[in-house]
Amino acid sequence: MTDAILALNAGSSSIKFALFKMGPGKTLEPAVRGEMEGIGTEPHFAAHDAAGTEIGQKSWAGNASTDHDALLGWLMDWVRHHLGCDVLAAVGHRVVHGGRDFIAPVRLTPEIIAALDGLTPLAPLHQPHSLAPVRAIMGRQPDLPQVACFDTAFHHTLPAVASRYALPREYEDEGVRRYGFHGLSYEFIAGRLRETAPHLAAGRVVVAHLGNGASLCAMRDGRSLDTTMGFTALDGLVMGTRCGTLDAGVVLYMLQQKGLSAPDVEQVLYKKSGLLGVSGISSDMRTLTASADPHAREAVELFVFRVARQTAALANSLGGLDGFVFTAGIGEHSPAIREAVCERLGWLGVRIDRAANANHADRIATSESRVDVRVIPTDEEAMIARHTRDVLSDAGETGGA
Repeated sequence: MTDAILALNAGSSSIKFALFKMGPGKTLEPAVRGEMEGIGTEPHFAAHDAAGTEIGQKSWAGNASTDHDALLGWLMDWVRHHLGCDVLAAVGHRVVHGGRDFIAPVRLTPEIIAALDGLTPLAPLHQPHSLAPVRAIMGRQPDLPQVACFDTAFHHTLPAVASRYALPREYEDEGVRRYGFHGLSYEFIAGRLRETAPHLAAGRVVVAHLGNGASLCAMRDGRSLDTTMGFTALDGLVMGTRCGTLDAGVVLYMLQQKGLSAPDVEQVLYKKSGLLGVSGISSDMRTLTASADPHAREAVELFVFRVARQTAALANSLGGLDGFVFTAGIGEHSPAIREAVCERLGWLGVRIDRAANANHADRIATSESRVDVRVIPTDEEAMIARHTRDVLSDAGETGGA
Protein backbone atom coordinates (compact mmCIF):
# COMPACT_ATOMS: atom_id res chain seq x y z
CA MET A 1 0.00 0.00 0.00
CA THR A 2 1.41 3.37 -1.11
CA ASP A 3 0.55 6.96 -0.21
CA ALA A 4 -0.41 9.27 -3.06
CA ILE A 5 -0.74 13.03 -3.43
CA LEU A 6 -3.23 14.75 -5.72
CA ALA A 7 -2.23 18.15 -7.12
CA LEU A 8 -5.09 20.38 -8.28
CA ASN A 9 -4.77 23.50 -10.42
CA ALA A 10 -8.26 24.96 -10.75
CA GLY A 11 -9.34 27.72 -13.12
CA SER A 12 -12.62 29.30 -14.11
CA SER A 13 -13.51 26.63 -16.67
CA SER A 14 -10.95 23.89 -16.13
CA ILE A 15 -9.26 21.78 -13.49
CA LYS A 16 -5.80 20.39 -14.22
CA PHE A 17 -4.71 17.57 -11.97
CA ALA A 18 -1.82 15.21 -11.41
CA LEU A 19 -1.50 12.20 -9.16
CA PHE A 20 1.87 11.32 -7.65
CA LYS A 21 2.72 8.18 -5.71
CA MET A 22 5.20 8.25 -2.87
CA GLY A 23 8.26 6.12 -3.49
CA PRO A 24 11.18 5.13 -1.27
CA GLY A 25 12.60 8.09 0.61
CA LYS A 26 9.37 9.95 -0.08
CA THR A 27 10.27 10.49 -3.71
CA LEU A 28 7.35 11.47 -5.91
CA GLU A 29 6.60 9.28 -8.91
CA PRO A 30 4.18 10.70 -11.53
CA ALA A 31 1.26 8.33 -12.01
CA VAL A 32 -1.58 10.20 -13.72
CA ARG A 33 -2.12 13.57 -15.37
CA GLY A 34 -5.34 14.96 -16.69
CA GLU A 35 -7.71 17.83 -17.08
CA MET A 36 -11.37 18.69 -16.95
CA GLU A 37 -12.12 21.34 -19.56
CA GLY A 38 -15.26 23.18 -20.57
CA ILE A 39 -16.72 23.41 -17.07
CA GLY A 40 -19.92 25.41 -17.25
CA THR A 41 -20.60 24.50 -20.88
CA GLU A 42 -19.82 20.96 -22.04
CA PRO A 43 -17.26 19.42 -19.67
CA HIS A 44 -14.74 16.90 -20.92
CA PHE A 45 -12.41 14.74 -18.84
CA ALA A 46 -9.22 13.12 -20.08
CA ALA A 47 -6.44 11.38 -18.18
CA HIS A 48 -3.15 9.73 -19.13
CA ASP A 49 -0.68 7.59 -17.24
CA ALA A 50 3.01 8.40 -16.83
CA ALA A 51 3.79 6.88 -20.23
CA GLY A 52 1.20 9.07 -21.94
CA THR A 53 -1.32 6.28 -22.50
CA GLU A 54 -4.94 7.35 -22.22
CA ILE A 55 -6.58 5.76 -19.18
CA GLY A 56 -9.79 7.75 -18.93
CA GLN A 57 -12.09 9.94 -20.95
CA LYS A 58 -15.61 11.21 -20.42
CA SER A 59 -17.86 14.00 -21.70
CA TRP A 60 -20.97 15.54 -20.23
CA ALA A 61 -23.78 17.42 -21.90
CA GLY A 62 -24.26 20.80 -20.22
CA ASN A 63 -26.70 20.52 -17.32
CA ALA A 64 -27.12 21.52 -13.69
CA SER A 65 -25.16 18.52 -12.40
CA THR A 66 -21.92 19.55 -14.08
CA ASP A 67 -20.88 22.54 -11.98
CA HIS A 68 -17.47 22.68 -10.29
CA ASP A 69 -18.59 20.87 -7.14
CA ALA A 70 -20.31 18.02 -8.97
CA LEU A 71 -17.40 17.50 -11.36
CA LEU A 72 -14.84 17.67 -8.57
CA GLY A 73 -16.81 15.05 -6.67
CA TRP A 74 -16.76 12.85 -9.76
CA LEU A 75 -13.00 13.42 -10.13
CA MET A 76 -12.31 12.50 -6.50
CA ASP A 77 -14.32 9.29 -6.94
CA TRP A 78 -12.36 8.51 -10.12
CA VAL A 79 -9.04 9.08 -8.31
CA ARG A 80 -10.01 6.78 -5.43
CA HIS A 81 -11.13 4.09 -7.88
CA HIS A 82 -7.88 4.45 -9.84
CA LEU A 83 -5.76 4.21 -6.68
CA GLY A 84 -7.30 0.89 -5.69
CA CYS A 85 -5.54 -0.23 -2.50
CA ASP A 86 -3.26 2.82 -2.40
CA VAL A 87 -4.14 5.70 -0.10
CA LEU A 88 -4.76 9.33 -1.04
CA ALA A 89 -2.70 11.03 1.67
CA ALA A 90 -3.36 14.66 0.76
CA VAL A 91 -4.48 17.16 -1.85
CA GLY A 92 -2.36 20.15 -2.81
CA HIS A 93 -3.87 23.24 -4.43
CA ARG A 94 -2.55 26.11 -6.47
CA VAL A 95 -3.92 29.21 -4.75
CA VAL A 96 -3.35 32.31 -6.83
CA HIS A 97 -3.00 34.91 -4.09
CA GLY A 98 -1.31 34.64 -0.71
CA GLY A 99 -1.17 38.36 0.02
CA ARG A 100 1.53 39.69 2.32
CA ASP A 101 1.28 37.00 4.97
CA PHE A 102 1.24 33.66 3.14
CA ILE A 103 4.72 33.31 1.70
CA ALA A 104 5.10 29.55 2.07
CA PRO A 105 2.84 26.51 1.56
CA VAL A 106 0.44 25.92 4.44
CA ARG A 107 -1.91 23.22 5.73
CA LEU A 108 -5.45 24.45 5.19
CA THR A 109 -7.83 24.98 8.10
CA PRO A 110 -11.19 26.75 8.21
CA GLU A 111 -9.44 29.80 9.68
CA ILE A 112 -6.82 29.93 6.93
CA ILE A 113 -9.46 29.41 4.25
CA ALA A 114 -11.36 32.39 5.66
CA ALA A 115 -8.18 34.48 5.60
CA LEU A 116 -7.52 33.52 1.98
CA ASP A 117 -11.11 34.29 1.09
CA GLY A 118 -10.46 37.77 2.46
CA LEU A 119 -7.85 38.24 -0.28
CA THR A 120 -10.47 37.85 -3.02
CA PRO A 121 -10.53 41.63 -3.73
CA LEU A 122 -6.86 41.29 -4.76
CA ALA A 123 -7.67 38.54 -7.30
CA PRO A 124 -11.44 38.60 -7.85
CA LEU A 125 -11.50 36.36 -10.92
CA HIS A 126 -8.93 33.85 -9.65
CA GLN A 127 -9.13 33.43 -5.87
CA PRO A 128 -12.70 32.04 -5.74
CA HIS A 129 -11.78 29.34 -8.26
CA SER A 130 -8.67 28.48 -6.23
CA LEU A 131 -10.70 28.02 -3.05
CA ALA A 132 -13.81 26.32 -4.47
CA PRO A 133 -12.16 22.86 -4.70
CA VAL A 134 -10.77 23.25 -1.18
CA ARG A 135 -14.25 23.79 0.24
CA ALA A 136 -15.78 21.03 -1.88
CA ILE A 137 -13.22 18.46 -0.72
CA MET A 138 -13.46 19.61 2.88
CA GLY A 139 -17.22 19.10 2.71
CA ARG A 140 -16.85 15.57 1.36
CA GLN A 141 -13.70 14.46 3.23
CA PRO A 142 -13.07 16.79 6.19
CA ASP A 143 -10.20 14.65 7.51
CA LEU A 144 -8.24 14.59 4.24
CA PRO A 145 -5.23 16.95 4.59
CA GLN A 146 -5.17 19.82 2.10
CA VAL A 147 -2.27 22.18 1.40
CA ALA A 148 -2.30 25.59 -0.27
CA CYS A 149 0.63 26.50 -2.54
CA PHE A 150 0.71 30.17 -3.48
CA ASP A 151 1.49 31.65 -6.87
CA THR A 152 2.63 34.87 -5.19
CA ALA A 153 4.99 33.25 -2.66
CA PHE A 154 8.03 32.94 -4.95
CA HIS A 155 8.06 36.72 -5.39
CA HIS A 156 8.21 37.58 -1.67
CA THR A 157 11.94 38.23 -2.27
CA LEU A 158 11.18 41.29 -4.43
CA PRO A 159 13.00 44.33 -3.06
CA ALA A 160 10.82 47.22 -1.96
CA VAL A 161 11.81 49.29 -4.97
CA ALA A 162 10.35 46.61 -7.23
CA SER A 163 7.19 45.97 -5.21
CA ARG A 164 6.17 49.53 -4.33
CA TYR A 165 3.69 51.72 -6.19
CA ALA A 166 4.02 55.51 -6.14
CA LEU A 167 0.72 55.91 -4.29
CA PRO A 168 -0.08 57.44 -0.91
CA ARG A 169 1.33 55.26 1.87
CA GLU A 170 -2.11 54.37 3.15
CA TYR A 171 -2.67 52.17 0.09
CA GLU A 172 0.52 50.22 0.66
CA ASP A 173 -0.50 49.77 4.30
CA GLU A 174 -3.71 48.17 2.98
CA GLY A 175 -1.73 45.73 0.84
CA VAL A 176 -1.73 47.58 -2.48
CA ARG A 177 1.66 46.60 -3.89
CA ARG A 178 3.19 44.50 -6.63
CA TYR A 179 2.95 40.80 -5.75
CA GLY A 180 3.77 38.93 -8.96
CA PHE A 181 2.24 35.63 -10.07
CA HIS A 182 3.12 32.35 -11.85
CA GLY A 183 5.38 31.72 -8.87
CA LEU A 184 4.97 27.95 -8.85
CA SER A 185 6.10 27.82 -12.47
CA TYR A 186 9.10 30.05 -11.78
CA GLU A 187 10.05 28.04 -8.72
CA PHE A 188 10.02 24.86 -10.80
CA ILE A 189 12.20 26.44 -13.50
CA ALA A 190 14.64 27.74 -10.90
CA GLY A 191 14.97 24.18 -9.58
CA ARG A 192 15.50 22.74 -13.06
CA LEU A 193 18.22 25.30 -13.75
CA ARG A 194 20.02 24.32 -10.56
CA GLU A 195 19.93 20.69 -11.73
CA THR A 196 20.84 21.19 -15.40
CA ALA A 197 22.83 24.45 -15.53
CA PRO A 198 24.01 25.47 -12.05
CA HIS A 199 26.28 28.17 -13.47
CA LEU A 200 23.26 29.76 -15.13
CA ALA A 201 21.03 29.31 -12.08
CA ALA A 202 23.53 31.38 -10.10
CA GLY A 203 23.50 34.14 -12.70
CA ARG A 204 21.12 36.73 -14.12
CA VAL A 205 18.20 35.03 -15.85
CA VAL A 206 14.87 36.16 -17.26
CA VAL A 207 12.25 33.42 -17.42
CA ALA A 208 9.35 33.92 -19.84
CA HIS A 209 6.18 32.09 -18.80
CA LEU A 210 4.25 32.54 -22.03
CA GLY A 211 0.78 31.05 -22.19
CA ASN A 212 -2.80 32.27 -22.13
CA GLY A 213 -1.62 34.05 -19.01
CA ALA A 214 1.88 35.43 -19.54
CA SER A 215 4.58 37.06 -17.45
CA LEU A 216 8.34 37.42 -17.05
CA CYS A 217 10.50 36.98 -13.96
CA ALA A 218 14.00 38.32 -13.34
CA MET A 219 16.01 35.86 -11.21
CA ARG A 220 19.43 35.95 -9.64
CA ASP A 221 20.58 32.87 -7.71
CA GLY A 222 17.12 31.43 -8.29
CA ARG A 223 15.40 34.26 -6.43
CA SER A 224 12.84 36.65 -7.87
CA LEU A 225 14.11 40.24 -8.07
CA ASP A 226 11.52 41.68 -10.45
CA THR A 227 8.51 40.50 -12.44
CA THR A 228 5.98 41.90 -14.88
CA MET A 229 2.72 41.09 -13.11
CA GLY A 230 1.88 43.35 -10.21
CA PHE A 231 -1.06 43.92 -7.87
CA THR A 232 -3.18 41.64 -10.06
CA ALA A 233 -2.64 39.18 -12.89
CA LEU A 234 -3.68 41.89 -15.36
CA ASP A 235 -0.35 43.69 -15.44
CA GLY A 236 2.64 43.27 -17.73
CA LEU A 237 2.57 41.34 -20.98
CA VAL A 238 -0.21 41.06 -23.53
CA MET A 239 -2.11 37.84 -22.76
CA GLY A 240 -4.81 35.73 -24.35
CA THR A 241 -7.71 37.90 -23.19
CA ARG A 242 -5.98 40.24 -20.69
CA CYS A 243 -4.61 43.62 -21.64
CA GLY A 244 -1.32 43.72 -19.76
CA THR A 245 0.26 47.06 -18.87
CA LEU A 246 -2.29 49.83 -19.27
CA ASP A 247 -2.37 53.55 -18.49
CA ALA A 248 -4.78 53.88 -15.54
CA GLY A 249 -6.25 56.85 -17.39
CA VAL A 250 -7.81 54.41 -19.86
CA VAL A 251 -9.83 52.94 -16.99
CA LEU A 252 -10.95 56.45 -15.98
CA TYR A 253 -11.94 57.09 -19.60
CA MET A 254 -14.04 53.91 -19.64
CA LEU A 255 -15.76 54.89 -16.40
CA GLN A 256 -16.23 58.61 -17.00
CA GLN A 257 -16.60 58.98 -20.76
CA LYS A 258 -17.95 55.61 -21.87
CA GLY A 259 -20.20 55.18 -18.84
CA LEU A 260 -19.06 51.63 -18.14
CA SER A 261 -19.64 50.17 -14.70
CA ALA A 262 -16.80 48.64 -12.68
CA PRO A 263 -17.97 45.10 -13.62
CA ASP A 264 -18.12 46.17 -17.28
CA VAL A 265 -14.53 47.44 -17.12
CA GLU A 266 -13.43 44.23 -15.40
CA GLN A 267 -15.01 42.21 -18.21
CA VAL A 268 -13.22 44.27 -20.88
CA LEU A 269 -9.80 44.10 -19.22
CA TYR A 270 -9.89 40.42 -18.25
CA LYS A 271 -12.02 38.79 -20.94
CA LYS A 272 -12.14 40.94 -24.08
CA SER A 273 -8.63 42.35 -24.43
CA GLY A 274 -5.19 40.92 -25.17
CA LEU A 275 -4.69 38.82 -28.27
CA LEU A 276 -8.44 38.40 -28.64
CA GLY A 277 -9.14 42.12 -28.40
CA VAL A 278 -6.44 43.21 -30.83
CA SER A 279 -7.06 40.47 -33.40
CA GLY A 280 -10.83 40.24 -33.10
CA ILE A 281 -10.30 36.60 -34.05
CA SER A 282 -8.94 34.45 -31.24
CA SER A 283 -7.02 34.36 -27.98
CA ASP A 284 -5.11 31.28 -29.18
CA MET A 285 -1.61 32.02 -30.45
CA ARG A 286 -1.72 28.95 -32.71
CA THR A 287 -4.74 30.33 -34.53
CA LEU A 288 -3.20 33.77 -34.87
CA THR A 289 0.21 32.67 -36.17
CA ALA A 290 -1.54 30.55 -38.79
CA SER A 291 -3.84 33.38 -39.89
CA ALA A 292 -3.26 35.73 -42.84
CA ASP A 293 -5.52 38.37 -41.32
CA PRO A 294 -3.59 41.62 -40.72
CA HIS A 295 -5.24 42.07 -37.33
CA ALA A 296 -3.95 38.66 -36.27
CA ARG A 297 -0.46 39.70 -37.34
CA GLU A 298 -0.77 42.93 -35.36
CA ALA A 299 -1.77 41.01 -32.23
CA VAL A 300 1.23 38.70 -32.56
CA GLU A 301 3.59 41.63 -33.18
CA LEU A 302 2.30 43.43 -30.10
CA PHE A 303 2.77 40.30 -27.99
CA VAL A 304 6.37 39.91 -29.16
CA PHE A 305 7.10 43.63 -28.79
CA ARG A 306 5.91 43.65 -25.18
CA VAL A 307 7.89 40.52 -24.27
CA ALA A 308 11.08 42.06 -25.67
CA ARG A 309 10.49 45.48 -24.13
CA GLN A 310 9.76 44.07 -20.68
CA THR A 311 12.78 41.76 -20.95
CA ALA A 312 14.99 44.79 -21.48
CA ALA A 313 13.52 46.36 -18.34
CA LEU A 314 14.17 43.23 -16.31
CA ALA A 315 17.73 43.01 -17.66
CA ASN A 316 18.20 46.48 -16.20
CA SER A 317 16.86 45.26 -12.84
CA LEU A 318 19.40 42.44 -12.94
CA GLY A 319 22.30 44.59 -14.13
CA GLY A 320 22.77 42.42 -17.21
CA LEU A 321 21.52 39.18 -18.71
CA ASP A 322 23.20 35.77 -18.69
CA GLY A 323 20.27 33.58 -19.62
CA PHE A 324 16.76 33.61 -21.04
CA VAL A 325 14.31 30.72 -20.57
CA PHE A 326 11.10 30.08 -22.50
CA THR A 327 8.40 28.05 -20.75
CA ALA A 328 4.61 27.39 -20.63
CA GLY A 329 2.33 26.71 -23.60
CA ILE A 330 3.53 29.31 -26.11
CA GLY A 331 7.09 29.40 -24.80
CA GLU A 332 7.48 25.63 -25.04
CA HIS A 333 5.64 25.01 -28.31
CA SER A 334 5.95 28.03 -30.62
CA PRO A 335 9.28 28.26 -32.48
CA ALA A 336 7.98 31.29 -34.41
CA ILE A 337 7.33 33.31 -31.25
CA ARG A 338 10.65 32.28 -29.72
CA GLU A 339 12.51 33.35 -32.86
CA ALA A 340 10.65 36.67 -33.08
CA VAL A 341 11.35 37.49 -29.43
CA CYS A 342 15.02 36.58 -29.73
CA GLU A 343 15.38 38.64 -32.89
CA ARG A 344 14.16 41.70 -30.98
CA LEU A 345 16.68 40.89 -28.23
CA GLY A 346 19.57 40.72 -30.66
CA TRP A 347 20.99 44.01 -29.35
CA LEU A 348 21.58 42.22 -26.01
CA GLY A 349 23.72 39.66 -27.81
CA VAL A 350 21.01 37.03 -28.17
CA ARG A 351 21.64 34.64 -31.08
CA ILE A 352 19.67 31.45 -31.67
CA ASP A 353 20.19 28.39 -33.82
CA ARG A 354 17.11 28.27 -36.04
CA ALA A 355 17.33 24.53 -36.58
CA ALA A 356 17.61 23.85 -32.85
CA ASN A 357 14.71 26.21 -32.23
CA ALA A 358 12.54 24.56 -34.89
CA ASN A 359 13.27 21.15 -33.34
CA HIS A 360 12.41 22.36 -29.81
CA ALA A 361 15.89 21.67 -28.49
CA ASP A 362 16.56 22.28 -24.80
CA ARG A 363 19.21 24.85 -25.68
CA ILE A 364 18.61 27.03 -28.72
CA ALA A 365 21.40 29.63 -28.39
CA THR A 366 24.34 29.56 -30.79
CA SER A 367 27.89 29.32 -29.48
CA GLU A 368 28.33 33.02 -30.34
CA SER A 369 25.35 34.14 -28.28
CA ARG A 370 26.22 36.26 -25.24
CA VAL A 371 22.98 35.06 -23.64
CA ASP A 372 22.24 31.38 -23.03
CA VAL A 373 18.73 30.72 -24.37
CA ARG A 374 16.86 27.61 -23.23
CA VAL A 375 13.44 25.98 -23.50
CA ILE A 376 12.37 24.26 -20.28
CA PRO A 377 8.91 22.71 -19.82
CA THR A 378 7.30 23.84 -16.58
CA ASP A 379 5.41 21.62 -14.15
CA GLU A 380 3.31 23.49 -11.62
CA GLU A 381 1.58 20.28 -10.50
CA ALA A 382 4.92 18.66 -9.58
CA MET A 383 5.77 21.76 -7.54
CA ILE A 384 2.41 21.56 -5.75
CA ALA A 385 2.98 17.88 -4.97
CA ARG A 386 6.47 18.53 -3.57
CA HIS A 387 5.24 21.29 -1.31
CA THR A 388 2.31 19.18 -0.14
CA ARG A 389 4.61 16.27 0.69
CA ASP A 390 6.97 18.54 2.58
CA VAL A 391 4.21 20.19 4.63
CA LEU A 392 2.84 16.79 5.61
CA SER A 393 6.32 15.41 6.31
CA ASP A 394 7.05 18.30 8.65
CA ALA A 395 3.84 17.39 10.48
CA GLY A 396 4.71 13.67 10.46
CA GLU A 397 1.64 12.76 8.40
CA THR A 398 3.15 10.83 5.46
CA GLY A 399 4.48 7.33 5.61
CA GLY A 400 5.84 6.75 2.11
CA ALA A 401 6.49 3.30 0.67
